[in-house]
Amino acid sequence: MDLDPDYNPSFKAKINTKWVATVASIWIQCTSGSLYTFAIYSTVLKSSQGYDQSSLDVVSVFKDVGANVGILSGLLYSSVTASRRRCGGPWVVLLAGAIQCFAGYFLMWLTIVGLLPKPPLLVMCLYMLLAAHAMTFFNTANVVTAVHNFPNYRGTIVGIMKGFLGLSGAILIQVYQTIFRNRPTAYLLLLALLPPITTLLLMSFVTISQTNEDDEKKHLNGFSSIALVLASYLMAVIIVGNIFSLQMSVRIITFTILIFLLLSPISVVISAHKEKSYRIIKYLLEQNSPEDEQNRSPAHLVDMGESHDNYDELPAGADQERDMNERKIPEWGENMNLFQAVCTTGFWFLFVTTACGMGTGLATVNNISQIGGSLGYTILETNTLVSLWSIWNFLGRFGAGYISDYFSRSLGWSRPLFIVVTLAGMTVGHAVIASGLPGALYAGSVIVGICYGSQWSLMPTIASEIFGAAHLGTIFNTITIAGPVGSYILSVWVVGYLYDKEASDEGNMCTGTHCFMLSFFIMAASTFFGALVALALFFRTRNFYNNVVCRRGASTIAG
Repeated sequence: MDLDPDYNPSFKAKINTKWVATVASIWIQCTSGSLYTFAIYSTVLKSSQGYDQSSLDVVSVFKDVGANVGILSGLLYSSVTASRRRCGGPWVVLLAGAIQCFAGYFLMWLTIVGLLPKPPLLVMCLYMLLAAHAMTFFNTANVVTAVHNFPNYRGTIVGIMKGFLGLSGAILIQVYQTIFRNRPTAYLLLLALLPPITTLLLMSFVTISQTNEDDEKKHLNGFSSIALVLASYLMAVIIVGNIFSLQMSVRIITFTILIFLLLSPISVVISAHKEKSYRIIKYLLEQNSPEDEQNRSPAHLVDMGESHDNYDELPAGADQERDMNERKIPEWGENMNLFQAVCTTGFWFLFVTTACGMGTGLATVNNISQIGGSLGYTILETNTLVSLWSIWNFLGRFGAGYISDYFSRSLGWSRPLFIVVTLAGMTVGHAVIASGLPGALYAGSVIVGICYGSQWSLMPTIASEIFGAAHLGTIFNTITIAGPVGSYILSVWVVGYLYDKEASDEGNMCTGTHCFMLSFFIMAASTFFGALVALALFFRTRNFYNNVVCRRGASTIAG
């Protein structure tokens, strides 16, 4: 039978698919890791403004607060994609992030080069807060849209998005070392331009396309493979670059290869579109009767992956929310708003585990240079540890999402169980660092880095499963606040206080295993407590996962 001559999908319909949206989000994530490169421009910021170390640390605190307090981005995402009120889309959230990123970094650049008068410390902190806060808008738009597009593989897609964000710091450092080497001021201007320009060019492609395709897992595995190859390549470049002094010609070659790797996700889109076109042609050929041809509409093509913007069919339907309001107490898995989620024990279990996991992870990476110095590591060795942290962070973000999806769908394991495992792993990692044995900092930082990154994938995925996806951006960004809260308590009141106490007997510097031993044993106790809380969450939600989430995954596989 001949193809239907009336079937001619528009160019927009071919482009606005979940696969194009995924690639656009990946590229935005790859340029959104400027916060991981603070060390590059912190020195020129300190010297140009005449700051002491305490003042620079205050600016850094505002960076961490801005990067982890994303409630506004979540509220904006929920409002512009709300059911039956199509007043925008994820692009609105991305645009808001691009404006903030440009304003924050550009004002800092103008100040450092002297085009603006030297501001008070608080004003500079507000510049840093604005630039860092933009990252929550990028992250919310990309992660939550991905969850809507791939509801059956939430752990995998969250791991991919968070993984590429984790790699972005290493990617931007390669840009700096190739193009802006020894020019941190120019690099700061790049941060004011590159993420906003990338976002403006790609934000219209980040759309919600609620379609189901038979081969989603296959193509998601394609993105995962690219991420692993990219991480391996960056790790090799970082290690070689820290051992040998690479010539500029070699750096240009390695950077060119990096660009090709960053462009490679397009191949997954091409493959997905080819297979979708094949299914559509097969469907059209199987329509044997004229009546079927007359009744054929784009709606018939939804199940075969025909992309469409569908904000009106998001899970947060007005009827469903009205029913929930009538019951007052929604059940697990239903779409809850922030207030309803906060009233549940699950929310506070996640908040505490996040404070223990992310808080101790941030405290570790913020002090890793001082730890290395106290243990006699060279500057080259500690710099290598800092550079490789982003790789371990990526492996945790990506691996936890992918592995938890596999075991949840194939063996029916409850996802909170993986938080228990990763927090137990962090307990071991902190204890290894505390031992001060030869090579302990290397081994411990790998364990802590991987387990820390895992929290960034597991927490949003679990939140989407037990609280629903309708207000996911607001809910998981509120839980994320626990990270800097835990980091502040542990960094200032534990690590900093105990280090200064030990250093007071030796001058301003402390050397030896005793400098951080007690601090890391306390952090090990904190993550052990977090593991117990995660275990309570596991028992609290076990029936829900067995009766709802696992059956949903099994029915998808069977279908």
